[in-house]
Amino acid sequence: MHTPAIEHTGIDPTEKPQNGVAGLKYIRNDILSGIVVSLVSLPLSSGIAIASGAPPIYGLISAIIAGLIFPFIGGAYLTIAGPAAGLAPALMAIMVALGGAGNAEGVGEGYRFLIVVIFMVGCLQIVLALLKLARFASAIPLSVVEGMLASIGILIMVKQLPMFLGYKGNEHPHEFIEYIADIPSFFAGMTSIVGIVGLSTLLLLFTLGALQKKVPLLKVIPPHLFAVVFGLILGQVVQLGKVDPTFLLKLPENPFDGIHSPHFAELFSRTDLWYAAAMGVITLTLIDGVESLATAIAIDRIDPYKRRSAPNRVLLAMGISNIASSLVGGLTIIPGGVKSKVNIASGGKTLWANFTNAVCLVIYLIFARDLINLIPKCVLAAVLIYTGWKMCEPMVWRHMAKIGKEQLAIFAFTIAVTLATDLLWGIIAGLIATLLLDGFLYYGSISNLRGNGEEHPTTASGLLSMFRNPVSKAELIGDVYHVSIDGPLSCFNSMLMSERIESIPWKAREVVVHVGPSTYLIDHTACENLMHAVEIAHDANIPMRLDGMQSMKRLSAHHACVHVMSPSVAVS
Repeated sequence: MHTPAIEHTGIDPTEKPQNGVAGLKYIRNDILSGIVVSLVSLPLSSGIAIASGAPPIYGLISAIIAGLIFPFIGGAYLTIAGPAAGLAPALMAIMVALGGAGNAEGVGEGYRFLIVVIFMVGCLQIVLALLKLARFASAIPLSVVEGMLASIGILIMVKQLPMFLGYKGNEHPHEFIEYIADIPSFFAGMTSIVGIVGLSTLLLLFTLGALQKKVPLLKVIPPHLFAVVFGLILGQVVQLGKVDPTFLLKLPENPFDGIHSPHFAELFSRTDLWYAAAMGVITLTLIDGVESLATAIAIDRIDPYKRRSAPNRVLLAMGISNIASSLVGGLTIIPGGVKSKVNIASGGKTLWANFTNAVCLVIYLIFARDLINLIPKCVLAAVLIYTGWKMCEPMVWRHMAKIGKEQLAIFAFTIAVTLATDLLWGIIAGLIATLLLDGFLYYGSISNLRGNGEEHPTTASGLLSMFRNPVSKAELIGDVYHVSIDGPLSCFNSMLMSERIESIPWKAREVVVHVGPSTYLIDHTACENLMHAVEIAHDANIPMRLDGMQSMKRLSAHHACVHVMSPSVAVS
């Protein structure tokens, strides 16, 4: 990849920047990138806090804590950690269950218990990381993960409507269906001038977003920043603050006013809240883990230096960051996709960019509070609506359809269940649907190959085979590492396969993965993991070949579609 910024600074373009003291060699790049990231992080973190049911200062506190802790633990290289839009609906739902959510002006009754839940999530993440269980997040099918993210996008868009429109009535709905039912009321009670500012900002976001790939400046400075500056100026032109001061952001004079300590004793004494708290811990741990590791992997793939994150280290960093954040009243912390992409586009090299981001946010809170308080809330709502749209836009649906109709069905089913219930049940439903689909395809493949007169596996044994280790043998012959797969490959057991493939002996100069005739099925997630393993080996200058897979029947033309064994393979 051409990197003119590296060449002009005299830095060796083949050298891979490292975190820690060694990374200070690139401090100039990281300071400049961190400043740009902070300008995006400021409005985004504030908006995420409001979307989560808390004042904006809590989002900024979370981003600062993440930037001050994450770089010293590491695990990744370019990901910027902080509060994420993906967890906002879950945080609000948990607060509601624990006593009530708040808004931009104040915290709700459930907030003091929510930060106890976040503390417990952090502790659980540390345990999972020390047990090296982070890879099990890959057991969540990719179609279910995409469905979860699309659901979150829809929830974010719908729940931002009152603030986007300047609706001043009482907001009673908490569930998706209730919000949909109240949309006419939101529009009927909207404040026209607020709606104009919000809509103008949103239109600018979509316009700049469409031009982002064509205009070099927009690759470095994202549309979000231009939109916030535009909205701030427009809000001043129409004197939005004089119409009603509550239409503007409001940070406390003393940033430390946002610090709240968790109420451990009170929550533990409230037996009526134990179930809600337990469900909150499970939900946040699951979503946090899946989204954190998915984001880290996605950012690795666009890292100019092809560096790889360490999943367990990332999970450990998130756990420690979440504990620290909860102790000062902050929100859940995970790597953020938008801010991480800004970091790469701005020339960031290491996690010192994340540290710079945190330092800049502290400076803004101390010296630029009055300017920040001029940002209209409807502008933050517009930014979140745009972010939500990017998570569930038609392009995402077309991508799932291209992978396969069955993956589109799982994706849509996960969304439907999530919107009808909540994120945890949506993921569980998606997992069950994927298991049943894999079992059906596996059983059908065996039936086609064995014929009617031969013994077929029972449905139960077919489903259990999705969890067994598919690798029958892994050995080094000469300088070639051979890995034999003789069982179905599914999302539920592919991490076992990945561990064997990636445990390449140091003497190996080539890797050959043999897909045996009894494999019968490779589902979409397992196929994607196989392709990812090939990519990792390629980056390590070790060629990897997949033998036998090319003879399987593909359910679509996508490179990572579902593969099933066809009769021609049995004959050969």
